[in-house]
Amino acid sequence: MCPQAVAGGRRAASRVSGAHICRLLTRRALGFYARDAGVAHRQNLGLLRKIVCQESTKFKNVWTTHSASPIAYERGRIYLDNYQCCISSIAQEPRILYQKPKCSKSEKIEDALLLECPLGEMLPSPSDYKSSLIVLTVQNWLLRLSADSGEILEKIYLAGSCCKFRYLSWDTPQEVMVVKSAQNKLPVAARQAGIQQSVLFYLAVFQVLPLSFIGMLEINKKIFGNCVTDVAVSNGILIVMYSMGMVRLYNFQAIFEQFMEQPFALGQEFNWNGQVGRVGKYPFGLPCNIKITDTPPLLFEECSLENAFQIGGYPWHYIITPNKKKHRGVFHICSLKDSALAKNGIQEMKCCSLEPDWIYFHPDMSGRIIHVGPNLIKVLKLKEVKDNTDQMEIAEDFLIVANRENCVNNAVTVTASGRVVKKRFNLLDDDPEQETFKIVDYEDELDLLSTVAVTQIGADGKAHLDFHCNEHGILLKSIPFLESWDVTYSHEVYFDKDLVLHIEQKPNRRFSCYVYQMVCDTTKDGECSSHKKPKPAVRKKGGRIFEYT
Repeated sequence: MCPQAVAGGRRAASRVSGAHICRLLTRRALGFYARDAGVAHRQNLGLLRKIVCQESTKFKNVWTTHSASPIAYERGRIYLDNYQCCISSIAQEPRILYQKPKCSKSEKIEDALLLECPLGEMLPSPSDYKSSLIVLTVQNWLLRLSADSGEILEKIYLAGSCCKFRYLSWDTPQEVMVVKSAQNKLPVAARQAGIQQSVLFYLAVFQVLPLSFIGMLEINKKIFGNCVTDVAVSNGILIVMYSMGMVRLYNFQAIFEQFMEQPFALGQEFNWNGQVGRVGKYPFGLPCNIKITDTPPLLFEECSLENAFQIGGYPWHYIITPNKKKHRGVFHICSLKDSALAKNGIQEMKCCSLEPDWIYFHPDMSGRIIHVGPNLIKVLKLKEVKDNTDQMEIAEDFLIVANRENCVNNAVTVTASGRVVKKRFNLLDDDPEQETFKIVDYEDELDLLSTVAVTQIGADGKAHLDFHCNEHGILLKSIPFLESWDVTYSHEVYFDKDLVLHIEQKPNRRFSCYVYQMVCDTTKDGECSSHKKPKPAVRKKGGRIFEYT
C-alpha cells in the first residue's frame, strides 16, 4: 500500500474519531453519557423502586422512642431535645450521632434548615463539603452546626432587642436563605399612649455555602400599608399579605438593586448610623442596609380567602379561593398572564366534613394539580382547549379513591324484630369510622405518590401508607402502621427511599417517633405486615430509652 493511501486512511480515521469524540462530548453535555454518575444513580433508584414495591418487601417497625419536646427529621437524621440530640435513622438500631447537654431557655432553637453541599463548586473550608444545620436561637444568633457532630462551625449575631428573629426559609433552595422576624407589636401601654410603630417585619437575606450576608430590610407600613399581616420570600418574589385577603407580589431582586445603600461582608468593620462594630458580631449584629423609600413596582395582586395563593403549572397559573367564607372549599384556577379562569377551572369537592379539602400544584414539576378530599384524591392536568390555544382546560389525569366498601350509611334501617329506625343525622365525609385520607406526599427520588388513610372505630385507629404510581395512580404497595392512630392527635409521616418515619404528638406535649425500615420477607404473613404489634424490648442507650420490636 502506498504511503499516501496510509496517510489518507489515518486522516480519515482521525476525522471519524474526532467526530465520535465530538458526539460523545455533546451527548455528555446533554446528560446522555452512559457512564455518567447521574445515569448510574438514576438506574440505582429505579432498582430501589422495584424492590420497595415488590410483594416480598415489607417495612418493619424496628424501634420507637419518645420525647417531651418536638421531634424533627431531616435526611436520615432524627433531632430531639430542641436539636440537642441527633440520631441516625439509617441503621436498624438507633445510633446517636451526638448528644449535647441540655441548653438554657436563652439558647433555645426557634427554627432550623438543613444545608447540603452544592455539586461542582470550590468551597473555602473542608467543613463546607459536609451537611450542616443552620439554626436560629431565641437570642437572635444564627449558627451553622455540623449535621453529624453538632459542632458550631459559624456564628452570626443578627440584631439586638429591636426585633426578634423567629423563622428560617429558602428563597432559592440551598442557595439563598431568608431569616424573618416576628411581627413587631408595641406593648398595650405604648399603644394607649399613642406611640406609633411603623416597622412591621425585618428580613435578613444570606447566600449559603459559603455563608455570606446579602442585606437586611424593613417591611414598613408607611410603604406597604397599615393592614400587612405577614410577608414571605420565595423564588425571587416578595409576597406581602393583608388582613382583607389581598396578596401582592414584588420583584425581590429589583428591590435589592434599587434600594441597597451599601453592601457589607460578614466580619467587616462598619460605621453605620453612629454605630461602630463588625458585621454579624455581638453586640451590633447586621446593618439594615436596604431602605425602601418608595413603593416598589407591583408585579401582581389578587384577593383570596385567608391569603391562600399558589403559583405553578405550565403555562403559569395560580390557585385562589374567592374571598368570602361561603366559598371555603371552592378553588379557582386562573392564568397568571391575564387572570382568566381556566375552562373547568372551578374545583369543588362538595363534601361535608369537619376538616377542609386542600389543593396544591404537584411538587414533581409536571405542572399537574393535586386536590385532596376526605375520600377522594384528584390529580388534575392543564391542557389546551380545542380550537382555542390561548385558553387552558383543567382535566382529570387520574383518581385515587378511599376503600369504603364496607361503609353503610343508610338513613333507614330495620331491626331484627321488624321495627323501622330512621337516623336523625348522616355521617360526615371525614367521619373517623370511614377510611379517610389524612396525608398525601411525593417521594421525588423514587417517583412515588404516597398517601396515608385512616379508619378509627372507638379508641382504636388503624392507618396504612400506600405507594401509588405517580404517572397513572396505580396502587403499588400498602404498608400498615402497627401503632394505633388517633385522629385527634397531630401526625407527620416521612417516606425517604427505604425508610418510613411516623412522628406523633399526643396531649401534654408528649411526642413519639416510630421508625420503619425496609426488609425482604419471604413469608406471606410476617410480623412486619400484621396489625398485631409484638411486645417491644426496652433498652437504654446514651441516656435515652428505646423500644425495639
